[in-house]
Amino acid sequence: MTDKAALTCAITGVLTNPQQHPVPVTIEQMAQSAKDAFNAGASIMHVHFRNQAPKLGHLPTWEPEVAGAIIDAIREACPGVIINMSTGVVGDDISGPAACMRRIKPEIAACNAGSLNYLKVRSNGQWAWPPMLFDNPVSKIEKFLKVMDETGAMPEFECFDVGIVRSIELFVRAGLTDHPDYNFVMGVASGMPADPRLLELLEQYRLDGSTWQVTAIGRQEVWPLHQRTAELGGQLRTGVEDTFYLPSGDKTSGNGPLIEALAECARAAGRGVASPDEAREIFGLRAA
Repeated sequence: MTDKAALTCAITGVLTNPQQHPVPVTIEQMAQSAKDAFNAGASIMHVHFRNQAPKLGHLPTWEPEVAGAIIDAIREACPGVIINMSTGVVGDDISGPAACMRRIKPEIAACNAGSLNYLKVRSNGQWAWPPMLFDNPVSKIEKFLKVMDETGAMPEFECFDVGIVRSIELFVRAGLTDHPDYNFVMGVASGMPADPRLLELLEQYRLDGSTWQVTAIGRQEVWPLHQRTAELGGQLRTGVEDTFYLPSGDKTSGNGPLIEALAECARAAGRGVASPDEAREIFGLRAA
């Protein structure tokens, strides 16, 4: 366990409609929301890129100059911040994420480490969206890892189920990576549940000496999972990409209050909150 916990803020997500939820989508909103999270203790910003005017801000984009403008504004608002860039795309074409990585040179990049049937059913029995396969075959992962190596980004392996967790060791043994970092994604309806009891097993399946954290998706039920993560020595992440709800069950006004609550989880576990430089040391980040 590290004495301090590195806090990540997932500041906006992929498709969430800003007309319905408190997600920042313009460059100015994203920079301000990141600053609020930074001031509350987040040293890392996990960023998805959104289309800017005149297009609709609740749609994603892989335009490198838009990505660059967003990241430049966040870095200016949060001196020393660590950028963690999303790379998730459906299909084999990774040219968009690759171009954005080359433009912004993030210190961390999410690397989806296996495929998942991405499903959700509403209370009326209807699919919430058409059933889809989030496809991440090894050939696609290898392409991402090559760009991450080129740009100096540490791959943060997103693990949606136990088999994917176990695959990370195989990636290392096959020579695909020498710097495994695990992100246990818990709470997706067709993935691992947001269950603290499962977490105690998952963290034992990782390679010795590796870093890990949890992406906890849901409502206020995610907070016992965050607390157990802090107690077991993991790094911590939340933000409006993952939840809109505080431990009280009240809806958050934005990212700042969520990160404040996450920092309290660290302190309740007897750990401090890491600065950006301390977070770099925890993760062993490498310069580009």
